[in-house]
This record gives sequence, C-alpha cells and structure tokens, in this order.
Amino acid sequence: MMSSSSSNRGSGAEASHPDVWPNSPAPLNMNHYANKKSAAESMLDVALLMANDSQLKAVLEQGPNISFYTPIITLISISLCLQVTVGVLLIFIVRWNLNDELKHRRLNMMENLATSLVFIIVVVNVFITAFGVHSPKRSD
Repeated sequence: MMSSSSSNRGSGAEASHPDVWPNSPAPLNMNHYANKKSAAESMLDVALLMANDSQLKAVLEQGPNISFYTPIITLISISLCLQVTVGVLLIFIVRWNLNDELKHRRLNMMENLATSLVFIIVVVNVFITAFGVHSPKRSD
C-alpha cells in the first residue's frame, strides 16, 4: 500500500519515508553522470593512444621497406592528433557544470564534436588494422 506522499518520488522524500519506495535509487545527478561518462571515455582514449603509440613504434622499427609504410604512418598520426583533440575536449566538458543552462548549447556542441571525432578515430583505426601493423621479428 502506498501513502499519499508517493508523488514526491525523486524529491528526497525517500530518505524521510523509507517505507514509501524502499528500493528506489537516489535521483540522478546529471552533472556527476556526465563527468563519469567523460572520464570513462578519457580512459578509453588513453588506452587507444597507447596502442597507437606501440603501432607507430613497430612501424618505425621496421623502416620504410614495409608495404604501406607512408599510409600507416599517416593514419596513425591522424589518429594520435584526433585523440589528443578529443582528450582536450573532454577536459573542457568535465570542467563545465552541466546544471548551468547557459552552457547547455556549448556543452551539447562539444559532446557532439567529441562523439564525431571518436567515430572518425575508430574508422581510422580500422584502416590501420587493415593495413596490418606487425612488430618486427627479433632473432635472439
């Protein structure tokens, strides 16, 4: 049976009346949510940055005699530059308060730009993988 205070759901009424909605979560703080999402995206960006760094090192160690040397170097460089750009965008996105309505339009634009750049990074990395970057074989 629900009491008449059930219309207060999400307003903090759960804390004072735990019997109304005993299992309901706290209201979603959109600013914290966006910050956590951007932080997770940044961690993935760092992981991809490190992978591209390893690929670049492998290609440079093999030298210009490998097939597709110039396209691979170019694609890895493009990917690295885009990843740094996305990282900077995410820093700005995290620092701004999502609850400030005056910044909603700019934040939305920056989120859309970051998402578009991440898509381009994925496509570029598909081509890097298609050209095949392999570590040089060592004879010890």
